[in-house]
Amino acid sequence: QVQLVESGGGSVQAGGSLRLSCAASGRTFSSYAMVWFRQAPGKEREFVAAINWGGDSTYYADSVKGRFTISRDNAKNTVYLRMNSLKPEDTAVYYCAATTHSWSWIVALIKTNYGMDYWGKGTLVTVSS
Repeated sequence: QVQLVESGGGSVQAGGSLRLSCAASGRTFSSYAMVWFRQAPGKEREFVAAINWGGDSTYYADSVKGRFTISRDNAKNTVYLRMNSLKPEDTAVYYCAATTHSWSWIVALIKTNYGMDYWGKGTLVTVSS
């Protein structure tokens, strides 16, 4: 079992920055690729960013590429999402998830298949104009 707890959400003005954290329990954190999703009010959940087990491969949704950075610290069992140049359309509940899917599966299917092994409960990010 892996438990995921997100933190770092809040309210920020457009153009601002936030860093989300996702702390994982358990000793097998480094066995999982980690993924951030988000769900805006009235919209479906969508993929944001993913990082592989070792932290040397990352993958982003086109909407956040160049503005968001995913990273992980396996010694701290934590994955991060640094969000810069935030826009009102980034307003959403942000969820982290853990998966044992292969990296090739993630790159090929993560934008349409949200079959993760574990999910956090989310943290709210509100960006005002």
